[in-house]
Amino acid sequence: MKRTIARRAAPEVNAGSMADIAFLLLIFFLVTTTIMSDKGILVKLPPWDMTYEPVPIKERNLMRISINANNQLMLRDEEIALEDVRERVKTFIMNPQANTKLAEASNKAVLSLINDRATSFESYLLVYNELKGAYQELWEEAAQRYYQQHYESLPIEHQKDIRNAIPLVISEAEPTEF
Repeated sequence: MKRTIARRAAPEVNAGSMADIAFLLLIFFLVTTTIMSDKGILVKLPPWDMTYEPVPIKERNLMRISINANNQLMLRDEEIALEDVRERVKTFIMNPQANTKLAEASNKAVLSLINDRATSFESYLLVYNELKGAYQELWEEAAQRYYQQHYESLPIEHQKDIRNAIPLVISEAEPTEF
């Protein structure tokens, strides 16, 4: 006699609700995830004024920084390396030796950044960062000199005092073709 062994069918898993769970997880992660966005260069522009008349600037208070199509850097018509820009700008703004060819006072110094239409964006940003870095170093030095604290840890009133004494003035001219 032969015994017949009944084979049992393997139990099936109901996958109908798996799609619902996957969909809910997808929605959860989409809602809770923050999406990075490009911020660009943070520059506060002055309000538009149709009655604005240009203020005359003495030549000694103006430092022209130009970048040509070959990404060569010129500072007051003299070729300069990117690494030297920050120190030269700081010296121009503060004028420690009272040189008659440098700015009369730190609150009168104007940096004019001029670039060619073919200048690479990377070169432009590197120079712009050096200019902003020069101001940040000057603000930090002033904070240490007057308040013996880091600039960022000063109260807003003291930061404003320093920024009034050494205002960030970077004029950007329309790109040209050298």
